Formats: sequence, structure tokens, C-alpha cells
Amino acid sequence: MDSPNDEARFAFDADRRPPLRQAIVPVLGVMVFLGIGSGVLKLAPHGPLLWSVALTGLVGRYWMGYTWDDLYDGIAKSLLMGLEAILILFVIYALIATWISAGTIPGLMYYGLGTLTPEVFLPVTALLAAVVAFSIGSSWTTAGTLGVAFIGIGSGLGIPEPMTAGAILSGAYAGDKQSPLSDTTNLAAAVTDTDLYDHIRAMRNGTAVALGLSIALYAALGLQAGGAIPAGQVESIRAALSGTYGLSALVFLPLVVTFGLALAGYPALPTLVAGVFAGVATTVAVQGRSFTAAWQVFLSGTEPTTGLKLVDDLLASGGLEGSAWTISVVVAALALGGLLESTGVIATLAARLAGAVRGRGSLVAGTGVSAFAVNLFSAQQYMSIVVPGMTLRELYDEYGLDSASLSKAIESVGTPTGALIPWHAGGVYMAGVFGVATLEYAPYYFFAFLSPLVLFVSAAAGRGFVLQEGAAGEGDPTPADD
Repeated sequence: MDSPNDEARFAFDADRRPPLRQAIVPVLGVMVFLGIGSGVLKLAPHGPLLWSVALTGLVGRYWMGYTWDDLYDGIAKSLLMGLEAILILFVIYALIATWISAGTIPGLMYYGLGTLTPEVFLPVTALLAAVVAFSIGSSWTTAGTLGVAFIGIGSGLGIPEPMTAGAILSGAYAGDKQSPLSDTTNLAAAVTDTDLYDHIRAMRNGTAVALGLSIALYAALGLQAGGAIPAGQVESIRAALSGTYGLSALVFLPLVVTFGLALAGYPALPTLVAGVFAGVATTVAVQGRSFTAAWQVFLSGTEPTTGLKLVDDLLASGGLEGSAWTISVVVAALALGGLLESTGVIATLAARLAGAVRGRGSLVAGTGVSAFAVNLFSAQQYMSIVVPGMTLRELYDEYGLDSASLSKAIESVGTPTGALIPWHAGGVYMAGVFGVATLEYAPYYFFAFLSPLVLFVSAAAGRGFVLQEGAAGEGDPTPADD
């Protein structure tokens, strides 16, 4: 998604870590506010996040002794770290609108409905998403482009949208984890001082097992979920699409441009911007809309009138203006994460976890737990990689574990689980592009549960460790590349 930031930014002076009695107050506050606000009062996350920011700021200022400037700096650093993610959110909403008006997404839906069946749709979706994400190194780009089209195809085949979203995410994050082009994969290797390909090899078997189990579950789910499609539904949808958009090979030009640049190694943001320009150009050249109208779509989105409500609903989009709700949640969550990091709350919790370690298995499992906890409270997956990666490095040396064991543990949990959290940048983004609430697709996002589970089971069994040379002795767990 974004480029990794300088890891020194996240270093925290151990002498300034607050005691647990202080650190636990804002943490409990966040849990209560989000639990009551979102779960009981059914509020959007904006209000509960603002309450949490206010509480954490007051605790930091008047109990921990930080100045207002210290707190503002913490927020600013977090927002700076998330800036590219925010910009990508702006661009992806505009990209989806321009690709709809260009006929790219309608074209993918049209041909997809002509080739896929309900029974095979979910496992094929997960597998294709994994291949694409591995090839381009971006789960977000995969979800925001091909993922949107798969949502439409699945709806046409009678597959519930939350199931399709879960299959897309399982494949996208599995492919992202194994790609040498992925920013999180490179970041996990960098902050743990691990060779990139050693890190990828350490994750390989665990990722394969988790994705394989996910695909098997989607295959079983597809047999139950597909059912009988109402007579003529698929053909009605295809007719509505072909009657509204000019569908030819040219409508896939934005797709070719975007993925071509991604495969060539260009960063996500300029790649997606190029995709927007390609979408506008295709709208003008292929769909015959005016230059002004094409750029109005970029800003305000699409409201198609195909004559079929299902298709109209699927292809309605908000454009650049539609990103405001999503981005405001991300900004509030990043501000909260910045306060929790800059006041040392996250570092204190990580240090407490380190103190509870009693062996190699508990160290690896505890690393995974800490990655999820940081995801939960910082709302960004980079922090879930950097904080435990930097905090626990010395402990891995003490237990004779190679740094690849650490990098594998933090990414096996930190990378895929962010999209499960409604206020996390990943969760907000995915819910926005799919039009499916985070908690609705979460039960079907199997990889997010299986990837950590494989890590925890292998740790409990005393396997899956990458040991330092000469570290294995009598009574030590058997080293195994997982």
C-alpha cells in the first residue's frame, strides 16, 4: 500500500514509558467508547474515536506530563505515516468511478458472468486475488480494482456480497504477504533486520496452509451458497450491461495500464493515478462522453440507469466526494494511534508482553498477539509490524531464534487482521470499496483467522521456529521452516 517509513521514527525511550496503571486507562477508554458507541448506540465510529482521542490527550497532558506540543507531534507523525494511505483512499474512490464510466468494471462483470458458475466462484475469486496481489504486491490495489468487479459478478450469480468480499480479502492478503514487491513484507524484513527472501521463505508454508484451507472452505461454501439462479437473471444483467456500455477489448485499457505499471515496479499511488487518467480517457474515447462529463464522474461518481435496479445499485459510486466519510474515520483513528504511540502506551503494553514470555513458543505466540493488539489500538498495519518488531528483537536473540521467526510472527498476524477491525485504516478502506460493512464480511474472511491460527498452533507444537546457528540443543524445539 504505502512506502515504509524510517523505523527510527518509532523508537521510544524506555525511561519515558508510563507505568501500567497509567497506560491502561486510555486503552480501557478506547475499548469502552468503541464498544458502547458502535456496539450499543450504533453510532458511526467518528464520535467514539473522538472521545478516545480526547481521553488519551487529557491523560497524556495532565497525568503523564506531556506538553500539548508533544501530543500534537505524536498525532502529526502518525498522520504523516498514514498520508499516502489517505491519498490512496482519495484516488481509489475516483478510480472506481472512472473505471465504471469507462466500462472497465462493467466489462469484467459481463464476461465474468459468462464464464463463472456459483459453485466455483468463491474459490476461484480467492485464487485469482492471490495471484494478482502477489504479482503487484498490493492487497489494497487488488481489492479496489478487480475486487469491485468480483463483488458485481458474485451478486449476479446469487452469492452474498459479504462472502465475495471475504474471498477477495483472503486471496489478496495471502498474495501480498508472499510478494517481494509488498511494502509490508519489505517493512517486516527491514525492522527485524532479516533478509527479504529469508522472511518470505519463513512465511511460505504457513501462508500456503492458511490459504489452502481458506480455498477449501470457499469451495464448500460455494456449493451451499450458489443455489439455483433465477431463470434469466444472468442474461438480464449481461443485457443491461451491454445495453448501457460499449463493451469491447478497449474498455480494459485502464486495467492494462494500472497492472502494467504495478508489475513494472511503480509505487501504488502514481500507478493508481495513471489508472484514473486511463479511465477518463477510455470514458471519452470508447463510451463517447465529453471530457467535462468524464471529469465530473471523477469528482461526483456514477449513477447509472441500466433499467435493472440490481445493476444500478452495484455500479453506483461516490467518486472523489464519496471518500470523505471513509477518510475522516481514518484520520481520527490515525490521530488516536499517534497519541497512544507518542505517550508510550503501546510500548508499555509491548514491554509487559515481553515480560510474560516463558519460552520460544510463548514468545512467538505473544508476538502475534501483540501485533493484533497494536493493530487494534493504532488502526494501522505499519505500527503492528514496527512496534513488536523493534520491541522484541533482543528477546528473540536471548531465546536463540533467528530474526526470520520474528518477522514471520508479526506479519502472519499484523498484515491480514487489520481489515477485521471497523476503525482500522484497512477495515475502513475495504468496507468502503466493497460497500459491505467490516463486521458483515469478517466471518467469511477466513485467511485473517487461519493465518494467526497456523502460527499459534505451530508455536504450541514447538515447531515453525527458525533458529540461530548453533542455537538448537537438547530439549530445544525442533527447528522447522513454516
